[in-house]
Amino acid sequence: MITIISSAKSLDFEKEIFIDESTEPVFMNEVRELVDIIKNYNEEEIAKIMKISNKLSKVNYNRFQCFYDQQVNTRQAIFVFSGEVYRAINPFEYDRSNIEFAQKHIRILSGLFGILRPLDNIKEYRLEMATKLRGIPEEDLYKFWTKKITQNIVQDLNLKEDKTILNLASLEYSKSIDKSKLGTINVYDVEFKENIEGKYKLIGTYAKRARGLMVTYIVKNNIDNIEDLKNFKEEGYCYNKEISSNTKLVFTREKIL
Repeated sequence: MITIISSAKSLDFEKEIFIDESTEPVFMNEVRELVDIIKNYNEEEIAKIMKISNKLSKVNYNRFQCFYDQQVNTRQAIFVFSGEVYRAINPFEYDRSNIEFAQKHIRILSGLFGILRPLDNIKEYRLEMATKLRGIPEEDLYKFWTKKITQNIVQDLNLKEDKTILNLASLEYSKSIDKSKLGTINVYDVEFKENIEGKYKLIGTYAKRARGLMVTYIVKNNIDNIEDLKNFKEEGYCYNKEISSNTKLVFTREKIL
């Protein structure tokens, strides 16, 4: 089983990490192709295509201009991404066996890197998957990445006993996988819902945290199949068979903690 999650816009290169081992992203040629395109953009163009402030566009302009500099810091992806999902993942509390399991079973989808293993080294960047990027076919990162990401996951799963994708990524990122090319591979989506006045509702902030909690539950318990995943009970969530389906696992909780 492989679990997919989204990359995050916020990055943290300051925290100390406990592991020296790292790997190289599998699609570095494609990364360089995208970087070379973005390096030709000025700050105003970056602000427009990324829909960010002038202040942030300056930061990201400088990131891409300096991307190839040897002095630019690199770190393993799982320790760099921040945000609600990654705060809940909290890999700084993993031991080495947890990291080894994550490296084999967790994949991070990225607009710049395509797909990342937890220990893949990355540099500071910002490029969301939905960004329209002039200079690539149809200005569409989905068309740029989908075939490559899908083939990579299929190759990974062909080496595993349980040929399942667990989707904990956002729709923006999970759309980069072409389900029609997965063959016999099963894909399971996951939803986390709260009991609000007697009705189960999805609340974004809580759902993001729950995704991160589930990643860590998978990693720390060596979960490699859907049946074992149904035992997830972190922070009051329980598998709700009644509103789940053959392709969607719904976890609900009665009281927000």
